Amino acid sequence: MASDIHPFGPFSTQLSFSSRHWDAVAMCENEKRIRFSDFSQPAAIQAIGRLDGASTRWFALAVKPRFDKAVARALEVKGYETFLPLYKKYHKYGARSKDSELPLFPGYVCCRFDLQTRLPILTTPGVIQVLGAGSRPIPLSDLEIYSLQAALKAQLPVQPFPFVDAGQRVRINRGVLAGVEGIVLRLKPSLRLVLSITLLQRSVLLEIGRDQVSSGGILDWAEVTS
Repeated sequence: MASDIHPFGPFSTQLSFSSRHWDAVAMCENEKRIRFSDFSQPAAIQAIGRLDGASTRWFALAVKPRFDKAVARALEVKGYETFLPLYKKYHKYGARSKDSELPLFPGYVCCRFDLQTRLPILTTPGVIQVLGAGSRPIPLSDLEIYSLQAALKAQLPVQPFPFVDAGQRVRINRGVLAGVEGIVLRLKPSLRLVLSITLLQRSVLLEIGRDQVSSGGILDWAEVTS
């Protein structure tokens, strides 16, 4: 389904997010090559090793049009942790104006659950399916979810951006964005960092002042994985 998604054109936005609560995140099997002990990470990242065997994972749910918020609320009532990034879009109608809060990834809600007990998820009104390959659900990258959550929690200016999966991949290891990983588009005069949710083929763009992240706080991917 992700292949049918058309990338957004960039436009100025402010982002917020709906999340039931923040847990320490578990590391995907294909991400174990990263040596987190090399860096000063927030508590959530430090706990990855302890949660590696946890049965709950983040999955993307395809939902009916305009059901994003309703599905997230219903799942939270059932006790599930959800993640629905939102942005504020400014509309002007003649002499009047209005700010609307819309889903950043329309048609999708991220939810953390045990795949073996997913029936309560699938029977939630508005849910179409769990995203994956064919009939096999595929979990989202915990690191990608954590990076996006951390950026939104820091209330940084963010805007939708066409999907990017190639470039200089880096990790920030200092400040409020410690542990955030993305692709650098520009370093000067400000840091432009792209965060992506690969399974959804969606990206967002952060613009961070150089005073917020020193050059010593940015690690190149080659340095991270060495």
